[in-house]
Amino acid sequence: MPNCSNGCLSPMLHTSLNLRRLGLIAFSALALLQTPAHAELTIEITGAGANRIPLAIADFAGDPGSSRAVTAIVRGDLERSGLFKLIDPSGIAMTEATSPAYGDWKNRGADALAAGSVGPSGDGRQEARFRLYDINKQSALAGAAFVASTPMLRIAGHRIADAIYEKLIGEPGIFSTRIAYVVKSGANRYELHIADADGQNAQAALKSREPIISPTWSPDGTRLAYVSFENKKPVIYVHSLASGQRIVVANFKGSNSAPAWSPDGRKLAVVLSKEGGSQIFTVNADGSGVQRLTTSTGINTEPFYSPDGQSIYFTSDRGGSPQIYRTSVGGGDAQRVTFEGSYNVSPRVSPDGKTLAFISRREGGFRLAAMDIASRQVQILTDSSKDESPSFAPNSRMILIATEIGGRGVLSAVSTDGRIKQRLSISAGDVREPAWGPFTK
Repeated sequence: MPNCSNGCLSPMLHTSLNLRRLGLIAFSALALLQTPAHAELTIEITGAGANRIPLAIADFAGDPGSSRAVTAIVRGDLERSGLFKLIDPSGIAMTEATSPAYGDWKNRGADALAAGSVGPSGDGRQEARFRLYDINKQSALAGAAFVASTPMLRIAGHRIADAIYEKLIGEPGIFSTRIAYVVKSGANRYELHIADADGQNAQAALKSREPIISPTWSPDGTRLAYVSFENKKPVIYVHSLASGQRIVVANFKGSNSAPAWSPDGRKLAVVLSKEGGSQIFTVNADGSGVQRLTTSTGINTEPFYSPDGQSIYFTSDRGGSPQIYRTSVGGGDAQRVTFEGSYNVSPRVSPDGKTLAFISRREGGFRLAAMDIASRQVQILTDSSKDESPSFAPNSRMILIATEIGGRGVLSAVSTDGRIKQRLSISAGDVREPAWGPFTK
């Protein structure tokens, strides 16, 4: 972690400033889905919810290979959520049309049961079907069918897990969403990966000999904005994930950094030093219409839109130490948001608008904190010491961060109440700069 007596605002910003001084150069952009990445994230569960729902997932019937794969994905997703206690089905296979032996499942300790099958859909694709049962009420709760090509069956498994989660928890599941992150392997190999939320099916969207930082998803999940150093300084790009095409959004004199999408996907808030100092500007997603938002003698950085699009949270040292402020998208006076501690940076507002996540320096370490926006109550969610880059899951329940363990960058996910914790790592390199993607249709 940097010594911040010189006015630096965050570990990420400190890193980007060092990289700028090194005069870094070009990378080559690759279209998403060209070739699978060799390394995938592994997830270790280190915490669980207080009251987990006892749930049995019977072995799906149908084609042995496909049904086993879908069953494993559904079970894995729901177990990793930390909200379910999975009941051993003892190898029992059931289709969605099978009438459950409710008494037997109740004796096993299950409150809910899911069963299904995988088979040909008639058009060359596969159909994954499921039904969810309430064991105590002896009734069906939900059911659906998802059609996909055989290579895409894991998406059908995620969708089934999402449907089960939503019915039993009462909020949307996040298993079919995606995450982005940067992997550094060796001295000068950087890759921007896109993976399923379980860390699998990783694909390289960008490969570079130079660093890539600050990836952020567009609200519709089709594009990423990020900062590259191909012109020996940070430049902001918007990258289409389907085609691999990209456009320059900000390449002004000095630094161009910290992109953040507006909720409607039409604008980006960015940090530019083209007029002296680091100030926050807004710019259209095509690079036009640059407008200055903040004016102060201090450093203003790390902007983030509120979910309603009316405010922008940001980090500033205008009061003497780095703290989080909020201002209207139309500009004007900024209001200070954080008051506990002398160092609070990297604001991220949950999609439901209820929680502010940020990095706070506590007891000599940089830790993930969460503020209830209504009550202003703050909770420290981690016991690590080098956290950075928080990113909310689209259902607002989990926060993904980068941290450092044993001198190597890993990702961690923690629930907003601090109970559920996961660790995501790749054995082959450092993992940093996480961004959790939005819900997609």
